Amino acid sequence: MAELPHDPLWPRAGSWPAAVPGERADIALAGIPTHSRSLSPTQAHLTPAAVREALRRYSLDTAGLRVVDAGDVLDPDAVDATPWIAAIDARLVIALGGDNSATVPVALGRRAAGLVTVDAHHDLRDGVSNGSPVRQLVEAGMSGGAVVQLGIEPLANSREYARRAADLGITVVTRDELRRRPIEEAMAEALERAARGANTVHVDLDVDVCDRSVAPGCPASVPGGLTAIELRAAARIAGLHPDVVSIDITEVDAAADTPDGRTVRLAALCVLEAVRARVELIEDRA
Repeated sequence: MAELPHDPLWPRAGSWPAAVPGERADIALAGIPTHSRSLSPTQAHLTPAAVREALRRYSLDTAGLRVVDAGDVLDPDAVDATPWIAAIDARLVIALGGDNSATVPVALGRRAAGLVTVDAHHDLRDGVSNGSPVRQLVEAGMSGGAVVQLGIEPLANSREYARRAADLGITVVTRDELRRRPIEEAMAEALERAARGANTVHVDLDVDVCDRSVAPGCPASVPGGLTAIELRAAARIAGLHPDVVSIDITEVDAAADTPDGRTVRLAALCVLEAVRARVELIEDRA
């Protein structure tokens, strides 16, 4: 990135201090650069650094909240990142993927009992890949009844996996259904359902849920997906919910993005929407 102008009255986002062991933070950013098990060739391991760079294009006043950067876990495809995530002392962890494999260690590390995915895919495949995180979490003990999936594209899934979701008791809201109601309403309802009896919810923001015109850097994005502002709204609603303990932003391949960096910038804006919402949540409680 070319050198950006400095303006003391316009502080740049993303210039957050490194996490310090033993010090509690309100929000921690964490990179989980998974990529080698992706069903589609990807260089998603480059994305956490690209998103951090893109954050500096925007401004956000964190209003006294302690926001830190925990850095990146090393080689999360070969080493279980769950203990690393579990050691991050923060009320909210925002994880930068990486492909969707990152969802598993983040949700497990944060002890999430409920899950909301904003994703075009069910992610219930057999095996271990970026197509299996929801199945893996259910097999690890998460109740299918505490899982809600928003934005599912029937033509990007098989009938068998749709049947598997139904058999597990997963609540599914398709893209067509979202066309008939505001994303804010659907997201708030999904979070309430996932939080019933759980009180700890992980949110997976899979950017390939978006229309390919706004997310060309996602190998599996399809024409007709969510708009950029809808995904940003989902991130904001997630940040506002007090039971959300972690959010991941996944499936962006920074190396496949357009020259204007629109997919990476969208991912960065999702980070900031969640942070801004958490600022407002804390201010409302004051």
